[in-house]
Amino acid sequence: MNRLKVKVKRLYTKTKRQLKRIKKEHLIREYFKDNMFFYAYVLINVVNATILRFFCIHSLENYLSFRALVSDAMIVILIGAFGYLLKPKSRPAYYIGFSVIFVAICMINSIYYTFYTSFASLSMLELMQYVGQVGDAVVKNVLQPKDLVYLIGFILLIVICKKLKKKNYFKKVEVKSVRRRKMFTSLSIAGVLAIIFFITMKPLDVTRFVKQWNKEYIVMRFGIYIYQGEDIVTSLQPKINSMFGYDQAKKNFDEYFKDKPDTNTNKNKYTDIFKGKNILVIHAESMMTNAMSLKFNGQEVTPNLNKMSKEGMFFSNFYSQVSVGTSSDSELTNTTSLMPTKSGTAFVSYYNRTYISTPSMLKEMGYYPFSMHANNGSFWNRSVMHASLGYEKLYDKSEYEVTKDNTIGLGLSDKEFFKQSIPKLQEINKENEKWYGLMIMLSNHTPFADVEKYGDFPVDIKETVTNPDGTTSEVTYPYMEGTKLGNYFKSLHYADSALGEFLTELDEAGLLENTVIVLYGDHDARLPRNNYDRLYNYNKETNETYEENDPRYNEYNSYKYELGRKVPFIIWTKDMKGTSLNMEITDVMGMYDVQPTLGNMFGFYNKYSLGHDIFDIGSNNIVVFPSGNWVNNKVYYNISKQESYPISTEAISQEEIDTNTEYANKLLDVSNDIIVFNLLRKDEEE
Repeated sequence: MNRLKVKVKRLYTKTKRQLKRIKKEHLIREYFKDNMFFYAYVLINVVNATILRFFCIHSLENYLSFRALVSDAMIVILIGAFGYLLKPKSRPAYYIGFSVIFVAICMINSIYYTFYTSFASLSMLELMQYVGQVGDAVVKNVLQPKDLVYLIGFILLIVICKKLKKKNYFKKVEVKSVRRRKMFTSLSIAGVLAIIFFITMKPLDVTRFVKQWNKEYIVMRFGIYIYQGEDIVTSLQPKINSMFGYDQAKKNFDEYFKDKPDTNTNKNKYTDIFKGKNILVIHAESMMTNAMSLKFNGQEVTPNLNKMSKEGMFFSNFYSQVSVGTSSDSELTNTTSLMPTKSGTAFVSYYNRTYISTPSMLKEMGYYPFSMHANNGSFWNRSVMHASLGYEKLYDKSEYEVTKDNTIGLGLSDKEFFKQSIPKLQEINKENEKWYGLMIMLSNHTPFADVEKYGDFPVDIKETVTNPDGTTSEVTYPYMEGTKLGNYFKSLHYADSALGEFLTELDEAGLLENTVIVLYGDHDARLPRNNYDRLYNYNKETNETYEENDPRYNEYNSYKYELGRKVPFIIWTKDMKGTSLNMEITDVMGMYDVQPTLGNMFGFYNKYSLGHDIFDIGSNNIVVFPSGNWVNNKVYYNISKQESYPISTEAISQEEIDTNTEYANKLLDVSNDIIVFNLLRKDEEE
């Protein structure tokens, strides 16, 4: 004990002496002075990462996330440590070079988050070939001033570098460069600390980090730089998956489906009601359910869609489940009942897999499956992927007459597309006893900029007022005119008009006699949440929006925004009105429920579908999103915030939340494994 006291006393005396020496010789000041540029590099890039998180993730947990701040600092410092292996005169280029990478990460993710409400992935590189065709959408609807904020720090770093060079700073530091290896060693300790940091993570955090379903959660907990590094590893995974992981994926796959029957045993009153009828599926670009209830000056935004919903089977709580593949993801999920992949898109990265799809199953039943889309067949790799899904033919842009006058947005206008498709449909109907067709609309695609081509549909407010002298006059308030969301409503009204004309033309051509129309919105308008503030909080007296402290203010929070992204799903025939099939189904339903629901009605069945026949599961249904979030009839659950948002008066227990979350994670894993490991291929050995 005495020896220990002596040692402690000596250590105390030595430490005290060192502190006096440091104070006397101004070593701390000298240290920071000699490493000024390094710490400028660290501070600027950590601040940028923090700004990105604050701009994207609006939650108290994120604002107080010390772990994310430390994680970003660790990465920046660790990379910066290697700069001390270089001579001082070479360090500016090193730190500026990596700052370019860090700034690019922040800017790309800032832009990407605005459009997808998620963070970017290396797998996006495969999708860059399609950017040219939708570039206007990014510039006009997505790019915002906040996305350029990250350049401020970078410019400041360059200014600091130039000023230091003028003062011969780097030459002066060169004299003291004997300490540079010590600096590298001490800063590299940050790497060890980072390892310890991850060892102490909770098991749930480790699972979410590795699986990377919820990217927002990873960034909130581990920072943007660690997320991007882990994403590189994840994005390269498909290239090496043929060598690793198959056995475990196959085991999980077999376990997941072991109790599911090989044939449809869940019969209900809708079983086979449409068996033998033709099917025409309309992929309605960017159509949203909440727009169906809107009117401007007494005129409905979607009168034809509304008519179909009132005459057919209308699923009013239907959700799209797209990821980065947007429209192609909705096609995948609709026809295969699988979810989008964790990395890349199925249409581009996994086109050569085996899929049990609706067109392929109907083909076995004697149907002729085809698809029509007046865009380039190479877009989203449709010309290849549609063949993998079982379509006999894709009628793409080359099959249509496209001129400058009949073009809207990305290509042939919807009205012209439908008009030119009628003769093709007549020929198909003449040559085939039964057929299944997919028609993909295009005009209502972002950026909704061809306003002059949409036709006359004012989105203002017109009122008749009585003047003091007793006369009346009409007053117009701008309301949504000139806004991105207002232009979307104009575009949507045009697309709806094209749909109405198409149904009339189908009827006149005799193509509705034995045909069931299935319409689904592929995804929402992909407009940021703040675009809706004016819609729900317009003050016509000031031509501005109500302030948040105004009692008339209607808060459109992130949960209302997510729930408001519902899309229409309608099953309609010309003679359904007034029958027992003419109804509204309010149970929550997802895109992956389409195949099993239609399968029960038309007589086909896929054992490996992830969704359910909505008429079989009813109120017990759960819709899982690619992020890991989920919704049922009771709540919308956000997995990154670990909080639920009630959508009914019915309470939900924590046990039920945990069970549903576990279900969501398993479903996402098995779906990804099915596609990545090609688990549905016919195994000759088996």
